[in-house]
Amino acid sequence: MELLVDRSALAEATARKTAEHGGQVSAEDVERVLEALFGTVADAGALAEALRRDQSVSLMGFGSFHLENGTAVLRPGQALTEYLNGDVD
Repeated sequence: MELLVDRSALAEATARKTAEHGGQVSAEDVERVLEALFGTVADAGALAEALRRDQSVSLMGFGSFHLENGTAVLRPGQALTEYLNGDVD
């Protein structure tokens, strides 16, 4: 089953997760960060701008984004792969 999460739901989940770790950030602030990172239809985010400059973007543990034949590709990092494989909780 495929679960689709929109930007607002992701922002709310991220704000809740941050609170679980003792932080305090609003879902609206998280949405602004997501827009700055991933962009919108009207404005490219930092990730898209870096890829357009033929740079890779690495997020420690999560993975790296790079271009392959003009398409953005995520190469999962070790922490993400281990979590998805059930190797860690």
